[in-house]
Amino acid sequence: MTLAALLLAAPALAQPAPPPPAAPDPDSARLSELIPDSAVARPADWARAQPLPVGVPLPDPAPLPAAELPQGPLPAADALGITLDWPDPLAVPPPLAALPPEPGLPVAAPDASPVAQMAVQWSFVGGQLALGWAGPGPSASERQAIEARFRPLAALLAPNGKEHPGLAQLAVRATADRDLLLRLLQGEGYYDAEVIEAIGEAPATTPAAANSPAGATPGVLVRFDIVPATRYRFGAIDLVGLGGAGLAAVGPDEVALRKAFAIQPGDPVSTEVVVRGRALLDEALGEAGHPFFQLGEPQLTVDHRREIADLALAVTPGGQYRFGAITSLRPGFLSSNHLADIARFKPGQPWRRSAVDDLRRAILATGLVSSVSVTPREARAPTEAEPGVAALDVALVPAPLRTVAGAVGYDTGDGFRLEASWEHRNLLPPEGLLRLRAVAGTREQLAGVTVRRNNFLGRDRALTIDLYADNADRAAYAARKLAFATTFERLTTLLFQKPWTWSVGLEVEASAEREGVPSGLTTGRTNYLTLALPLRIAFDYSDDLLDPHKGWRLAARASPETAYSGGHWSSYGKLQLDGSLYVPAGERVVLAARVRLGAMPGVDLQRIAPSRRFYAGGGGSVRGYGFELIGPRNANGDITGGRSLYETSIEARIKTGLFGGALAIAPFLDAGGVDSAATPTFHDTRFGAGVGLRYQTGFGPLRVDLGTPIGRRPGESVIGLYVALGQSF
Repeated sequence: MTLAALLLAAPALAQPAPPPPAAPDPDSARLSELIPDSAVARPADWARAQPLPVGVPLPDPAPLPAAELPQGPLPAADALGITLDWPDPLAVPPPLAALPPEPGLPVAAPDASPVAQMAVQWSFVGGQLALGWAGPGPSASERQAIEARFRPLAALLAPNGKEHPGLAQLAVRATADRDLLLRLLQGEGYYDAEVIEAIGEAPATTPAAANSPAGATPGVLVRFDIVPATRYRFGAIDLVGLGGAGLAAVGPDEVALRKAFAIQPGDPVSTEVVVRGRALLDEALGEAGHPFFQLGEPQLTVDHRREIADLALAVTPGGQYRFGAITSLRPGFLSSNHLADIARFKPGQPWRRSAVDDLRRAILATGLVSSVSVTPREARAPTEAEPGVAALDVALVPAPLRTVAGAVGYDTGDGFRLEASWEHRNLLPPEGLLRLRAVAGTREQLAGVTVRRNNFLGRDRALTIDLYADNADRAAYAARKLAFATTFERLTTLLFQKPWTWSVGLEVEASAEREGVPSGLTTGRTNYLTLALPLRIAFDYSDDLLDPHKGWRLAARASPETAYSGGHWSSYGKLQLDGSLYVPAGERVVLAARVRLGAMPGVDLQRIAPSRRFYAGGGGSVRGYGFELIGPRNANGDITGGRSLYETSIEARIKTGLFGGALAIAPFLDAGGVDSAATPTFHDTRFGAGVGLRYQTGFGPLRVDLGTPIGRRPGESVIGLYVALGQSF
């Protein structure tokens, strides 16, 4: 029986009762089994649940002509008491009345574009995404912070190449972004916030609509109206331990540690603040002498009725300790005593995690290990009377220790040059380096051996012993040398830039030298035996060793020297002062300037070996000139060098924004000169100007400078090219 048959049979229900039924019909019983009571009670649901016949196609229903559609009241309307007419299929439904605006939401003017009402708007392939803020809530800076976190995480704004998403995909992404906004708002304490999502066609004036590809989904506007509501605040702040004591177990330090946590009842709720507070407490416990403390994960309990969130953080301080002994787990490689020399703490001093981290970085800075771990170990438990003792176990994984290096090059001034070296950085443990080096070139031949001990008698101190034989034929001089030099110095490094450094040394040098002979007239060589005690002290208050942006540097050198030549001993001093200044001029420009002064009082120029005199010119001096080609000349035009030196440079280091901000240009102007007198007279100052490129690498800026002499003289180059790592000064 169909639904229509049931409806047509309805009028019969109102008629008088029929006569008693006849005897049961077997066919009628089988029909009752086929049509259960559930089908009679809910025929539509029962019909949908029945499987369709397999292999029997269903005919497409043919629409009825308008003239054949039923008209007037429903059949048997009088019997049912129904007076509703059949609906007119051709009639247009009346427009729905506009709903009144919800309180607190922004209302756009009828003739205004919805995009114009947005606080922020971004473009994506095929559309625009806009955010609007309704009612009171976050400040302008807080809104910008939320928008900045939302932007890189938004599904709609994720890079999708040139794919033009369909409306269904846009709807899925919009729902994901709505949930993201809710999470960000809840993370800032807006637990009752609402985000109203709307998707519509973008106006024709927007870039999304104007740039939509032909035949593609029209540009859309995805709009999120944000109703922040009330921002919750912190209620109770519980820093309790697993056993219940928590920070109360640290005694007098509790106040300072709670202050380090930096969260107080009544502060606005923010998950970022909670994460930062936990990190600050972690650092404070490590610096307060607690190497074995434990911190749990923060737990927030939100009370929507009171609009507060209670914060609980499990803290187990673990007692206070002092430093104990340092134990190397590879004593044959780096001994325990050597590691104790590197450390900036002594046994018995209060435990500080920053000192342990400093030791770990210092061991890595040796270059001898690929990884290192420093693990505290309880040597004596703390008591009520005194702190405990925590020893340190240092596990090391050695790095490759041998290096073979080579270089080949050609220079118009020096000709061909081939360099090779071999070194073992821990041949003489601990940190005993042996290096063998050789140079074969047109202008120079050298063979030498160097022994170096790093972290010798203290942190960042090095003892270097160098023995070499050298034959150099420069444009300024020619010298054959056999030299021994040793230096003990306090170093500055890329990892640990020092505010001040020093060095003291001894040099013994036997040489046969002559002045340069560009004229081709030789005067023979003179034998020299030179003894020197070079001293140096330097102050560095710049912000970066290889690429300073602000600050200053000052270095002074003094070398008492005595030389034996021509049957006479002559004593003199070699003094040099270097200073530089770095001043930022906006975010993209650094102005840098330097000055250098030198003097050699006490003896005539001819009593000083030519290789130890002052010269100027080159990439680290006056650019635009050849290396050491500025200085006094004799009657034949040969460079003689001098006893005094003066140089100055100024350059602007300007970031271009190219290559991700790695490329900068540096116009410069240099000046300098060398005099035969013991103090500068400034009577023959030479100038050079040019421009340089700086490309920032992971090891510092790669420098390429192109300079030219100002007032070029015969025989001087038109252009000088200089390539090096690091700034020129």
